[in-house]
Amino acid sequence: MQTIDAVLFDLDGTLVDTAPDFVFVLNQLRQQYGLEALPDLPIRQQVSNGAKALIRLSFGDENTNQDFQHQLEALLNLYEQHLAVKSTVFAGLETALEHLEQRSIPWGIVTNKPSRFTNPLVKGLNLEHRCAVAICPDQVNNSKPHPEPILTACNIIGARPENTLYVGDHLRDIQAGKNANNTTVAAAWGYLNEGEHAEDWQADIIMATPNDFSQWILGLIP
Repeated sequence: MQTIDAVLFDLDGTLVDTAPDFVFVLNQLRQQYGLEALPDLPIRQQVSNGAKALIRLSFGDENTNQDFQHQLEALLNLYEQHLAVKSTVFAGLETALEHLEQRSIPWGIVTNKPSRFTNPLVKGLNLEHRCAVAICPDQVNNSKPHPEPILTACNIIGARPENTLYVGDHLRDIQAGKNANNTTVAAAWGYLNEGEHAEDWQADIIMATPNDFSQWILGLIP
């Protein structure tokens, strides 16, 4: 990579630690069903897999759980009311974001999280005027790992895909970045499934912690 036009991030588990709010609302829903709270870790491991994965974890899959759809809608409604209460930008990433901004290199978000939740979350974290672009699945025809969301973001901010970094904590993120001809960065600090290893995703670069990523960005962009 000769120059860097932009840095794009996946949202949940990569840029923002949203798990604490999911832990709260999922256990709130379990309480409504008279169930004990689940520990944080198994919930964290499923956040990047989406709300359906959280319902499967808590109540069983669609084939055995007749209330699945109702529980899914209830979870999403609870989450909408509790979007940015405990969620924060991962500690250590702010250094990278500030450095990019100081160098006038745009950064943005490409996520499979619907805009119904993404936009209020970004606003709640006071990132809406800093984030150059936020592409959600309802804004495109194809979701990650298809390259369309990333290519759409690149087009909006005028970044060449081959000069763009895409950072994500899931295999589909790395696949999407490769499909878009980005340089891919595996965020090993994210919400990996039990037994999953970022090394298996074949990303161009693997970063263990947000601090590691920020220090790498500082060295990459003097």
